[in-house]
Amino acid sequence: MTRTTVLHVGGLHWASSAAGIERVLSGRPGVLEVEANAVSQTATVTFDPESTSVDHLGEWVRECGYHCAGESVPTHVCEPQSDNRPHDHGAMAASATTSPHEAMGHGGHGGMSMDAMVADMRRRFWVAALFSIPITLFSPMGRDMMGFTVAAPFGLRDDILALILSLPVVFYAGWIFFDGAWRALRNRTLDMMVLVAVAIGAGWLYSLGVTLTGGGEVFYEAASVLATFVLLGHWFEMRARGGANQAIRTLLDLAPPMATVIRDGESVEVPTAEVVVGELVLVKPGGKVPVDGLVIDGESEIDESMVTGESLPVAKRSGDAVIGASINTTGTLRVRATKVGAETALAQIVAMVQQAQNSKAPGQRLADRAAFWLVLVALIGGGLTFAVWLSLGASVQQALLFAITVVVITCPDALGLATPTAVMVGTGLGATRGVLFKNATALEASAGIEVVVLDKTGTLTQGRPEVVEFVTVGSAAEADVLPLIAAVEHESEHPLAGAVVTYAQRDGASVLGVQSFSNVPGHGAVGVVAGRSVAVGNTRLMQREGADVTEAAPIKDRLAGEGSTAVYAAVDGQVVAVISFADAVRETSAKAVADLHLVGVEVVMLTGDNRATADRIAKKLGIDTVLADVLPADKAAKVAELQQQGRKVAMVGDGVNDAPALAQADLGIAIGAGTDVAIETADVVLMRSDPLDVPTALRIGKATVAKMRENLAWAVGYNVIALPLAAGVFAPWGVTLRPEIAALSMAGSSVIVAVNAILLKWVRLPQR
Repeated sequence: MTRTTVLHVGGLHWASSAAGIERVLSGRPGVLEVEANAVSQTATVTFDPESTSVDHLGEWVRECGYHCAGESVPTHVCEPQSDNRPHDHGAMAASATTSPHEAMGHGGHGGMSMDAMVADMRRRFWVAALFSIPITLFSPMGRDMMGFTVAAPFGLRDDILALILSLPVVFYAGWIFFDGAWRALRNRTLDMMVLVAVAIGAGWLYSLGVTLTGGGEVFYEAASVLATFVLLGHWFEMRARGGANQAIRTLLDLAPPMATVIRDGESVEVPTAEVVVGELVLVKPGGKVPVDGLVIDGESEIDESMVTGESLPVAKRSGDAVIGASINTTGTLRVRATKVGAETALAQIVAMVQQAQNSKAPGQRLADRAAFWLVLVALIGGGLTFAVWLSLGASVQQALLFAITVVVITCPDALGLATPTAVMVGTGLGATRGVLFKNATALEASAGIEVVVLDKTGTLTQGRPEVVEFVTVGSAAEADVLPLIAAVEHESEHPLAGAVVTYAQRDGASVLGVQSFSNVPGHGAVGVVAGRSVAVGNTRLMQREGADVTEAAPIKDRLAGEGSTAVYAAVDGQVVAVISFADAVRETSAKAVADLHLVGVEVVMLTGDNRATADRIAKKLGIDTVLADVLPADKAAKVAELQQQGRKVAMVGDGVNDAPALAQADLGIAIGAGTDVAIETADVVLMRSDPLDVPTALRIGKATVAKMRENLAWAVGYNVIALPLAAGVFAPWGVTLRPEIAALSMAGSSVIVAVNAILLKWVRLPQR
């Protein structure tokens, strides 16, 4: 049996830095799979608990150069070991009561949150910028090109002053690059940190050598401005990455930090993480339910929209279940805690979204490998550029500038960010709409769906009957006979009887008492109401009661021919009405089918009902194809038949008998109110049990895959054009780049990819 946990690894500054975590952990005993994501600052690890543990994972993360600062469930917090950023050497206690907030560390993002990383990057940028200005002014560029004539203070040479001013840039602002490069090399991988460290280090060390020997041109301004522009671009990129992770923040912020529990008869406010299973929690009007539980006392309406997506408040009374993070609107409730911390519905949703965001789409694995080789190509290309320009008679300074430009302009981070940023935004967008993608593969598969198979009962319909026609017979008036019929049906527990009672209540029929009542198994129900004998049931019941159905039989046959279930109602031995029932169609089913057609998808309804019933619903909803009289065991075979036609098929269902079909389909979509088996088997879970979320899921998938392709095309195209330009191939025509401009271009490429992915948030989705 395997176990999956999410480690929060703060300090993955570059998209390609995640490779070090993956490489080290993947080679450890008991670790089956690792998927790290620098955008979310987390890593999903699947392992064999008999061979290793979360503690061991933390130790191995430290070997990557990170310090494991937390032991929490389901997400564990790890921080980079570095003297240049704060980390917590303490540890949170491992506990099943960990709240979603604590599961992610302070504020939900670990010891060093993305906000803290952005602030750190901003601070480093301003330090680098502040010192780079005078370095540039006192450089040959400032003297010759800008006409700066002020003498260096204290009688220092320009190069010595530049050396002194460059120290804070290299050893504070830019030290993050050398620290990251060392960690990458120690983990036997190559990433963006290596490229930037080589570029800055080569320029600065060459300049230092020239200064110490007392002759030649120095590049302190190139190294300093290079660091400044990379920090600037990365600051903007990290801000964009933080925006991509907004969905997780929003989910985490739903959980209230404090809860009111009743202990020894007293109301005590405690952190939500300290609530234990079985405790009694007091939830006042306007307050949030802190944990999952059962109402013990009180009545109210609960707004569950933030968790389930249901727009209307749900009535709750004693014995009803409540969901943590939902909002109590009116009355005061006493709730017995049944699930706390990592076991709550909210924590499970957060964990599912995190794992989906960390998962890799098939194309991303190729991009990750390409990013590694791109760094190697850049390093080799830089060396070859230096050698070629020297052989062509260029000066050492000029050849070195071209080599540094080649190294720094290469952007493997754009490749590394192309897919995971889009996946993060896509899965986050889905989560905010109640659509949970289990992994990136499901997100990618949803984009190629050509046929959607919808199970009828519980998906397109509500799985309960409703009265569709109430036809009186002879001279009987509905207002006169409906109260009598409803009174008898009120005493019955049959689903059809409940539908009649609901119909009567909606019609405003008066409530009458029943003097005597009895169920007739397999036939219907009889009773005495206001001194009159009332019977509701099938033909055999009417025969038993001596009621003549000759006049009513054609009506019943017509209704049955339209796919409805019809029964007779008799008063004092006279048939007075025929009532037809059908499974209640969900309000949004017709719009869901229409929206699926808009995205170019064929809609197939799968049902075990007879052809007449199935055709009636299909016609009402505008469904293309009907597969009726299908036994539960044959559903998967029907899906396979559609796949054999060469089409990509999604299956939407909610029951245990839907699980094989969900597994067979290219994309399994489970209605959230369905069984645990269906939800476990599916690739996508619709929390709202709303069929309109099916086209929502497909639109999100299509838009996300489009962004992936756009980002990958940009990342590849950028590097194809940038490398020869940086190497000076076009220098004979006067087209060259300085390292500073190359750094800005490289950083800008990553920013463009991240921002393009964030534009997913504005994709048009179906509205309820």
